[in-house]
Order: sequence, then C-alpha cells, then structure tokens
Amino acid sequence: MQMATTRERFTDEQNQRALGLVLGAAVGDALGAPFEFGAPGDYRRRFPTPVLGGRGEMIGGGSFGWAPGEFTDDTQMAIALGEALLQHGGYDPDTVWAWFRAWCDTANDVGNQTRWALRHADWRDVPRDTESSAGNGALMRAFPLALAFLDADDDLARDVVLHQAGLTHPDPAAGWGAWLAVAMMRQALRGQDPFDNLEALVDSVPEAQRKDFASVLLSGWTPNDPAPSNGSVWGCLAQAVWAVRSTASFESAIVAAIQLGNDTDTVACVAGALAGARYSVQGIPSRWATYVHGALDAPDGRLVYRMDHLQQFARRLLGGTDRSETPPESPAGPQEVAPWLHAADLLGANDAPTDWAIVSLCRTRDRFANHDIRRQVYLIDESEPERNIGLASAVRDAVDAVDALLAEGRNVIVHCHGGRSRTGLVLKAWAMRTYGYSEREAHSWLADQWYRYADYNDAFVEFLDSDWPSPARP
Repeated sequence: MQMATTRERFTDEQNQRALGLVLGAAVGDALGAPFEFGAPGDYRRRFPTPVLGGRGEMIGGGSFGWAPGEFTDDTQMAIALGEALLQHGGYDPDTVWAWFRAWCDTANDVGNQTRWALRHADWRDVPRDTESSAGNGALMRAFPLALAFLDADDDLARDVVLHQAGLTHPDPAAGWGAWLAVAMMRQALRGQDPFDNLEALVDSVPEAQRKDFASVLLSGWTPNDPAPSNGSVWGCLAQAVWAVRSTASFESAIVAAIQLGNDTDTVACVAGALAGARYSVQGIPSRWATYVHGALDAPDGRLVYRMDHLQQFARRLLGGTDRSETPPESPAGPQEVAPWLHAADLLGANDAPTDWAIVSLCRTRDRFANHDIRRQVYLIDESEPERNIGLASAVRDAVDAVDALLAEGRNVIVHCHGGRSRTGLVLKAWAMRTYGYSEREAHSWLADQWYRYADYNDAFVEFLDSDWPSPARP
C-alpha cells in the first residue's frame, strides 16, 4: 500500500498543521508523562498557573523516570510506524513489524498487549484472540498515518489504519478507534473542523462496535459521565476528543487532557495530535516544544529526535525533504536594546554566554542545546498571510517568553537568521506592549538601537499596526 503524498500538492497551511500534529503529539506525551497513573487534578495541583519562565512545566519524572521533555512509548511507537512507512515507501506490515520489535527490545515502557504481541517473530503468528485487546496502544501510534495518507482516498487510508492496529491489537474496536482519530486528524490538516463530520464517521463503524463509540463521542459526553477507563480505546479517544472540543487553544486542550489523570501521556498524545493539527505548529507553546525529545532503537541502530528532527519527520511523511538552509551571515550582536534585552543574528547569538536565555525565531540545528533556558518559536519571514497561519499566537508566545525570562533576572537574546525582520517583529511587539508605543514609534525606537533591523515584511508591519495590543500610555 503506497503512500499517496506529493509535497507540491500541499499548501503552506497544511505543512504548518502537519508540523503541529507531530510536535503536538510529542509535546502532549512528554507533558503528560510525569502524571501517568496519577489522580485527576494532579497537573493543576502541581502548576496552578502557567510557568512561562525557566523550562516551563516540562519536569520529567513519573513512573519511568523520564527526563524533562522526553516523550514516551506513545510517540516512540508512532515514529517507528512512520519510519517504517518511509523506509518502504508505503505500508508493509513486515517492515512495520521489524521496526516495532527493534523498538520493543529496549523500550522501558511497553503496554502489556503490545509486548505480548511483539514476542512473536512474525506478526502472522500473533493469535487473533480479541479478549482484552481493545486498549489504546493502536490508537496512540496512528497519527503518522494521517500525514502519510493525507491525500489518499478514505478506503485506502482506513484499510491501512485498521491493518496496522490489528498487528498488535486484534480486537476490531482498537482499529476503528484509531481510524476515527486519524480521520479527524486528516480533516484538521485540511483546515476543517475535525469534529464536523463526526456523526457520519461514527455511522461508518460496523454495527458491532458503533454503539460503544457513539455513546462517548456523539452524546454530549463529558468526563463526568460513565465511560471505560482511558487505558481503553473508547475512554482514551473520548477524553482526547472532549479535551480538544471543549477548549479554544492547544495549551488549554493539553492541560484539560492531563487533568483527567490515569493514562495521561496517551490521552494527551492523542489530544496533542488533534490540537496540533487544528491550531498548527504556531499554536504550540514554545516553552514546551523547545524541550521535547526522545529516542528509540531501530533495526539499524538508535535514533534520536529533538524538535528539529520531529519537524523533519513530519515533512518527510508529507512526501517532502528537509528545507534548504541559507548559510549564516557574519555575526551581528548581541546588542543591548533595553536593559538585559539583546538583539542578534544567528551567529551573534551563538557567541553568547550559556547562562543567557535565547529566544530563537529561526531554525537553529541545536546550536543552543548548551543553553539550559531557551525558546524556539516558529516564524516564517514571508509576507503572504498563509505562511504564518498562527502569527498572533507565535508573537504572543515570544513576547511572553521575553517578559518571563527578564523577570527572572536573565540576560535575554532575541534573534533570527539575519537579525532583521523576525527579530524586529518580536522586539517591536515587546516594546509596544511594554512602553505603549505605536508600531511606527516602536520602529523608530528599534532602528536607533539595532543596526540590522529591517521592516520589509508588510504582513508583520500590518499585524503590529492592526492586531497587536498597544497599552495606552500613562
């Protein structure tokens, strides 16, 4: 079953939603991991208010001693599935099985049903006994299929989702739950409300499984209503859908999912994929996305993934290659533009002391991994609105980070590749909010402070002039 993707068919918006889907799943997984098996409400007891400074809420720990920002078996297994698709050029169960078994050999967190199935050298030898196999393991790993088969017809995409689910989870409900999630993700990737066609989707489920899904997806269900545990496919999908459907941002959706307790990493992983596709990569808080990472063993060795690698993974699943990168310019900065706040380009920021906080607005290729406190915000320096579909969220995130890091007494560097347009956008937004400047006043202020600044991006200027809040002057 070949992947039906050609990168040229996809818009910039769909690419940003694809990055959001993969990063969102990994972020939800990593953020939920410390609270796995915990009680409802544990997250807000630990974090009554958002932690905008430091390393945010990425604390690590939990039952398996995860590092801060480390994703778990949910994302590991999804990556194994996606890499198997990429290796074969489509869905091949033998290739998928080899990747699953290589991962399982050294993984420290494997679901009971999955581990039992992967003890068999050949997937064909796994007994088709459906008893106790409707867990959420096939659902949690399915999100790469939404990308790899985004422009495939529904029948092909559904058949692949159902077959991969059955490799380890023979109960048909496990596969149909995975398909419902992938179908909703595909809608979100196309810019549609992922829940608009939910009734028709549930109606397409065979009668033997339909009632159980309808009872938690179509009935106005809330977590206060009876439902199977979120370790099951029904409970996990119901909670993930509720978390995204009942909130208005990526952050609030993930917090709502984790607040439900028990299998928090998996529910937040599924919710994160849905919410990431819905709000795009620019809707994911940088204090979470910057630190997400993990590793797994593949048939040919160990693979490590950080934020940049996860973005590359998403692009490859869409049929593309990694974006080319403009060579760095000669270093500029750091130049102080306000007390403790500095502007720079990529190489200028690279020379900063490691105890300085870095707010990056371009790709960095892990240049700042030795800076414990950092943020990487997704911004594209293009004037077309569709190139930054979550521009307001991204700018607000960057300015909030600057304020929080300054409040901690840190030197803060804001930089992009050349230190010009994106750096100017964020520093002007900060000055408008801090000093009450208009866009033109912020322009004059920054032009006097930072020689690399440029405002050739009309979309950035218009956004600041029309949509960015500027408090009234005292």
